[in-house]
Amino acid sequence: MHRGKGLKFVGDSRVTDPSSRKKKTPKDYSEYPGKTEAFWPDFLLKEWLVGAVFLVGYLVLTVAHPSPLERPADPTDTAYIPLPDWYFLFLYQLLKYEFASGPYNIIGAIVMPGLAFGALLLVPFLDTSKERSPWKRPLPTGFMLLAIASIIFLTWESVANHDWEAAKAQGEIREEVAVEIDETAPGFEIYQGSSCIGCHGNAFEGGIGKPLIGLEYTAEEIVEIAHEGIGTMPPGSFQGTEEELQELAEFITTLQPAE
Repeated sequence: MHRGKGLKFVGDSRVTDPSSRKKKTPKDYSEYPGKTEAFWPDFLLKEWLVGAVFLVGYLVLTVAHPSPLERPADPTDTAYIPLPDWYFLFLYQLLKYEFASGPYNIIGAIVMPGLAFGALLLVPFLDTSKERSPWKRPLPTGFMLLAIASIIFLTWESVANHDWEAAKAQGEIREEVAVEIDETAPGFEIYQGSSCIGCHGNAFEGGIGKPLIGLEYTAEEIVEIAHEGIGTMPPGSFQGTEEELQELAEFITTLQPAE
């Protein structure tokens, strides 16, 4: 049998001639005149300029408003109320509400933020529209506006309702005063077991309340203040007997800085 005579080749439609295939070449970006630019140096130069502007602005703010440093952390100061950074203030405010605090703390700390961020993560899968206009994509636009409005409102509430004067006083950097404290004195033991330590500090250095070192009050005046209160200190703060209060007042008068 001669080649080409009496022999037929049956082609498989699944196999095509490579030369007949259409090449899938990427689009030529010249199809978008005026909307593209070279990465180097055009695009990168713009990025550097914008970055330099933000860097200078950040440095100016840093110099104009120094970091509000506070006194060294004291793990024994249970009265100190820490305040998170501004970008967590909305979560901090959320935990103040009754439905998200106390026994329901897990709801305000994990469940509600988890649902909110989970909804935002699911938006691309719930809305597969190719439209770019926000008005033609109501679902993601609605989620985003609701999230932004909630964050702004909760942040504002946290800032407006926070006692900034008390926070400044409790974190104020104070000069350490050398004073000898007789930890075997009955007055010291009464102080350690009283509620006074929560406001005036473990070592009488002060916190929410004023320092108790170097007071110019007499024992009788201290007893009167404990009964009637003074400034932001409410009356009737001491929960012991009159004998214990008198012992504590006399001990406080001995807390004088060493000369």
